[in-house]
This record gives sequence, C-alpha cells and structure tokens, in this order.
Amino acid sequence: MNINNSSSVKKYTGAKKRTYDKLINVAIEALEHGKDISITQLSDICGISRATAYRYFPTKSDLISAVVEQSLGPIFFWTSDKEKVEDRINDFLVFAFPQMLKHEGVLRAALRLSLQQWAMERSKIVEQSQKLVRGNRKEILSRLLQPLKQQLPEEIYNNVIYSISIIYGSEIFMVLKDIWNLENQQVITLVQWIAKAIINQAKEDAQMELTDEILKIG
Repeated sequence: MNINNSSSVKKYTGAKKRTYDKLINVAIEALEHGKDISITQLSDICGISRATAYRYFPTKSDLISAVVEQSLGPIFFWTSDKEKVEDRINDFLVFAFPQMLKHEGVLRAALRLSLQQWAMERSKIVEQSQKLVRGNRKEILSRLLQPLKQQLPEEIYNNVIYSISIIYGSEIFMVLKDIWNLENQQVITLVQWIAKAIINQAKEDAQMELTDEILKIG
C-alpha cells in the first residue's frame, strides 16, 4: 500500500496557513461532535473576522469540502501495486473504513449538506450550477477497479463499480449503524464480504456470457 501525499488543498504559508488550519481544525472538532456550524459561527469561535473567514470559505460547500479533504486526504490518494483486484479492494477497505469511521461526524455533515442542497435545488431555491458536495468516490473506485475494466464486459464492469460505490461511503453508516446497530469492526467485515461477493458474481456472469457466445458460434 502506498499513499500519494499530493493534495488539491490550497497551499497557504505563514500567517495565512495558521489561520486556515485554525478554521479547519475548529470546524472538524465541531462536526465530529455532531454540531452543525456556519462560517459566521466558525469565525466567531476562532476570533477571526467574518470577512476573513469568508475569504477562505465563500460557501458552506467550500468549508465542508475542505474539512472532508483534510480528514480523509490519505484515502483520496491511496494506491496499490497489487495485481488482483480482490486484493486491492480488500486492502483499500481495510485502510479506508477506519479513517472514515474516525471522521464519521465530518462525513455525516457532508451527507447532510448534500441532502439539503438537493432539496434546495429541487425546489428551485438555488441554481443547478451551485457547487454541491459530491466527493471523490468515482475517481477513487475507477482507479481501484481499473484491472477489471480489461477483464469484464462493459455492462458487467459498470455493474461492479456502481454496486461498490453503494457500499463505499457514509450512507452505509445510516443503514448498518443507525438501523442495525452494528459495531465499527462489524461494518468493515461486512463491507469486505459484500465487495467480494460483487466481484465473484461479476466474474461468474462474465464467464457465463463468454460460454453463451462460444455456444452460439459453435
């Protein structure tokens, strides 16, 4: 397992970096304790002018995106030199989920904001062009599952990436933790089991499809 330490977080230095770090750290602490926090409230807690805080984070989306990236940055840039995709996905889940569970409050805040923005967009309160919190799920999984793209028919590969995208993310916490009251390790173990089942089923479907094609030709 390797981690690419590059990041899209804005690079500040000196006093600007100290201010940015203070805002981010205070926001993370609040969110991890289940508290919603506005940029105005954040500036007041940090003793920073509201104008300054808004220069760093013009919108709530900018703030939430920044705290998610700060909290989960290593996940975004995780890579593997394993050839078998089963090993890749297993190692990734073992690495990613403890980090996600550690910052569960931040992820739930991002999910909450995304739902709020969906409702506002749906009711035409905001324009569709407004930045929404969507995460890096597509990019992460596309990179992780790349070996399967050459091994499976396109439709089956798409089924795999769509299915795994359902189990990789904060949404699963609401089902497994809030509804079923599973412990963190139970969540990780079950997610690994589901991912393995998805990949095994995809390979079985691909083999059946190939067999059918051979029979047709024969």
